[in-house]
Parts: sequence; structure tokens; C-alpha cells
Amino acid sequence: MSVDVSRRAFLTGAGALGLAGVATGLAGCTDAKPRPKTTASGSGDASVVPFRGAHQAGIDTPAQDRLAFAVFDVTSTSRDDLRSMLQTWTAAAEAMTLGRQVPGGSSDPDAPPADTGEAVGLPASALTITIGYGPTLFDDRFGLASRMPAALQPLPALTGETLQPERTGGDLCVQACANDPQVAFHAIRNLARLGRGTVVMRWSQLGFGRTSSTSSSQATPRNLMGFKDGTRNIKSDQHDDLGAHVWVGDESEQSWMKGGSYLVARRIRMLIESWDRDYLADQQRVFGRFRASGAPLTGTAEFDTPDFARRSGGEPVIPADAHIRLAAPENNRGVKLLRRGYSYTDGIDPVTGELDAGLFFIVFQKDPRTHFVPVQRKLGAHDALTEYITHTGSGLFGCPPGLAADETWASQLFA
Repeated sequence: MSVDVSRRAFLTGAGALGLAGVATGLAGCTDAKPRPKTTASGSGDASVVPFRGAHQAGIDTPAQDRLAFAVFDVTSTSRDDLRSMLQTWTAAAEAMTLGRQVPGGSSDPDAPPADTGEAVGLPASALTITIGYGPTLFDDRFGLASRMPAALQPLPALTGETLQPERTGGDLCVQACANDPQVAFHAIRNLARLGRGTVVMRWSQLGFGRTSSTSSSQATPRNLMGFKDGTRNIKSDQHDDLGAHVWVGDESEQSWMKGGSYLVARRIRMLIESWDRDYLADQQRVFGRFRASGAPLTGTAEFDTPDFARRSGGEPVIPADAHIRLAAPENNRGVKLLRRGYSYTDGIDPVTGELDAGLFFIVFQKDPRTHFVPVQRKLGAHDALTEYITHTGSGLFGCPPGLAADETWASQLFA
């Protein structure tokens, strides 16, 4: 079969069951003292990741095993309500990352408890809670229009997306990562409860099985397509890359965002059934890597540098439309992204009976206009992987820097 022939058409003709999907992986230094790093271990991990520091935890923190991600819309029209909620959320989030219950409440058995209780007796599990603000929060409701960063412009329409409105956008997001799914869920549940009357959850996503490593001590995991993707992801000890590509610096016109980052979340459904019918050699050409070892097609080990110039029989060994070629920094003006993706499964599509599963892709960068958008445009237009995936949800959020000892999310946003 010619590589120019649609793989999906070929597979459908061979009796493929239909669509299935995997998310395309995309692949300003602050002078503040970095937050101490804590290496996350496995489920039942008692380690505590510091909540306060120069940067928010949950960005360059070693990636945990589980994710609970929620996006909220602010339903109250009161600036004071939003400020009060963010103060309450700060205290609750800090307590939960320490492995403690949400503070406050009453000992009266006839009153609701301060904490929902499902994490009582569970260790901290390296829980991190990261907050981000969407473009819509900076409208005229809360007097925040003058504090909106220029880099927080809504994402443009991108090739390869069929975004569902109920999984897109939102005023603010909370990312909870932990090595225990109940600990991560507990964090989102309690913040949603504490925000009732001020915010309502717009959409959410649970993730399992991290698909990226953010620490040199972590092995590169496999995505639901069976491949290692994100081998060249920025690591927490690569301070030059973090400064150049992740942390917002003096280039921002909003000083309150210095030391922060921009989060892009993409729910990428994998067309699993079609992918599973493809032959191994073609799957490897799609990614540009060997499935077993994770090595580029021009190498023998996972971390070998891809040789994009090598040819065989007049054709590039790593195809022109291979995922790793199109996502590589060498082919994107040196742009690098910090990825924190997770696999997800949401049962089956009730219309087709096929699996609704794939990648919940999270990426951090200092400016999505110069990082995520141009890279994704190239992938959407040329990546062989796009035949097996579709982007169904999306969000962009500005994540402020970490909190000082006397700060809350409210004082930071409304200063």
C-alpha cells in the first residue's frame, strides 16, 4: 500500500470497526528561589509537595499517577463573592496538600461537616492543586479587565478539532494531581462544594496513567496507543528550558503573572478501533519511533537524538509526516513545551458503541501564541497521527506564580 493512500480508508475496507483515538502530543525566568522538589512515589505515597513557593506546584513537579481536572464558571456577579471564595479555596487547598482535612466548619452533628471525609486516613499522596484563570474571567464582571494578560487570548480554531461546547472554555480551572485517585477527587469535590453559590462546574475530566515524565528520574510512560510519546519533554532539572519556554518573565505586561505559566488542556479522543487494526510497521512510521524500545527510527535507544536527515532508498527514514518530526523543537524554531498529559476513558460512544478513550493533554508554556498554537497548527495540517485522533475539548488558562507566605489566590488576583 502506498503511504499516500489514506490509512483509515484502507482499514475500513479491510473491515475495521471504526473510529478510535489518541491525542496528539505536542510535544521568562523568575529570579525567585525555586520551590523545593519532592519526588512522588507510588499509590499510598505519604510525600508532601510544598503548596507555596516561587511557582505553583503541579507544573514542573514530578508527574503523579492520577488527575482530577475541573473547569468552573463564575455564576455570582459579586466581586466580593469571588474574592471570598478564592480565600477559602487557598486555605482548603493548602490543608489538603498537607494530607489534612478542610479546615473550619462546626462540631455540631446537626450541621454539615467541613470536609467530605473520603480522604480521612489517606496520606498526602504528593497532591498538588494548581489554579488557572480563563480569558472570560477578565470581562467587565469583576473589575479585572485591566489585569488580563495579552497572552491569554482565546485559542483560534485549529485543524483536527471537533470541539464540544460542553467540554470547552470556562472562567477558571483547578488541576489536582496525586498518586491516589481518591485524594485527587477529594480535592476537586471539596473545592466545588466550597464554591457553591459562586461557581458551578462547567466540565471535568479524570485521568489515569500519566503519559509524560517531568523528572529525569521517571521512566517515559506509554499512551493508550502503546507508544512512548513525550520522550523529549522538558524536565524539572532543565532550568534553562523552563526559563525560556515555561515560566512567564519580564516580557509580560502583567507583572502579577511573572513566574506563572499558561495551561492549555485538550481532550483528545483516540480512534482506538482503527488504530488497533493498523499494522505495526505503519504505526511506527506514524510516530517515527519503534514501539518496543521507544527509540526513534534512526536509533536504537529511546533517548537517542532523532536523525531527521537520514534517508534510505531516497526517502527519509523518519517520514515527513511522522509525529516526532513535526513536533520536534528542531523543526519548530526551537519551541519546547512542558507536557503533563494523562490517559482517560469515559466508557463507550452511545451512538457507535466504540470506546471513548484517549489522551487528556495538558501543556504549560510561557505564551501559547508562540508555543502551542504554531506547533498544533503544523501537527493538525501534516501529522499522520491526526488520522487516528480528534480534539473534542479545549481550555486555555493563565496560571499565576506560586504564593508567598502571606498571600492567597484572592490577594494575588485582586491586588
